[in-house]
Amino acid sequence: MKRYGPAPRAPWIFAVILLLLGLVLTAGGAQLLWLAGSPYYLVTGILMILAAGLLWRARRLGMWLYLLILGYTVIWSLWEVGLDGWSLASRLGLLVLLALFFAFPGVRRRLT
Repeated sequence: MKRYGPAPRAPWIFAVILLLLGLVLTAGGAQLLWLAGSPYYLVTGILMILAAGLLWRARRLGMWLYLLILGYTVIWSLWEVGLDGWSLASRLGLLVLLALFFAFPGVRRRLT
């Protein structure tokens, strides 16, 4: 019998938040790319959707994928705006706040 809900002990609320953010970023990123803009938002949205799916299944790879997204977002943000604090805060604030979720040992232990 195929299971359609989240894996037991999966951080499913966090996965749903990432899925919603990923869908918004993918849609907006596709539109921006169509207008000859940066591919960052489209790529980030797709990767965030993948991370959400992995976390839905309680896979540790989802955590690492999210942290990879955060890492290249830091690099992209520094490249784009330099060390301007307010500009960095608007690009990194939410992603860093969400990454704090993985700082809890209980969350990491539940991932396989």
